[in-house]
Amino acid sequence: MTMTVATSKGQIVIPSKIRQRHNIKRGTKLCITEKGDQIILQPLTENYFEKMAGILNTKGKLTKTLLKERARDRELEEKKWSKS
Repeated sequence: MTMTVATSKGQIVIPSKIRQRHNIKRGTKLCITEKGDQIILQPLTENYFEKMAGILNTKGKLTKTLLKERARDRELEEKKWSKS
């Protein structure tokens, strides 16, 4: 078990071994979650987002829909400019 102390401002220091193990560097954003009586810090690193990719299991439907909407918007813009 590793311990740390909160300052009067509520700040804590994450020990360097833990920061290195989880690739937490200056400027790394952390997600803070409460789970019962626990406080969970989750570093929002590139690795975290790679793990989360595809978690919703939409099989690309959302991306396809977005691409269709962008194509439709592009067509509307082109029509608008061709009328000018």
